[in-house]
Amino acid sequence: MKNTYYDLVAQTFDFPQDGFSLQNHRLLFNEIDVYELIQKYGSPLKLTYLPKIGEKIQTARKLFRDAIQRYGYTGKYVYCYCTKSSHFAFVLNEVLENGTQLETSSAFDIDLIWRLYKLGKINKGTTIINNGYKPRGYVQR
Repeated sequence: MKNTYYDLVAQTFDFPQDGFSLQNHRLLFNEIDVYELIQKYGSPLKLTYLPKIGEKIQTARKLFRDAIQRYGYTGKYVYCYCTKSSHFAFVLNEVLENGTQLETSSAFDIDLIWRLYKLGKINKGTTIINNGYKPRGYVQR
């Protein structure tokens, strides 16, 4: 076992993964030069590539659709996005544009749901799953 970060990555991950490539010794993510972004904005740097979100949602749906057909599942399948994974409006917009339903896990999420409703992003037909234990204050909202 080697002890450098590079060696850890080389031993742990297949690289380059989907969306990543190397070009002229530069790391690209979906044709975007990551080094240039770090030079401009600094590090650490968090990237959100919106097309990937929709792509992953569609991939998950296809995998479930294939499994449902293969195993003759007759129940209902509903794709729900867990809002705790990202509360950013631009992420939620992308998620909702892909026809997903929502799952909440905290009282903060209720404010988020109300805002999405007031903005017309969701409606009374949208499925909202309230996951886990909820104290009285949460339920009353």
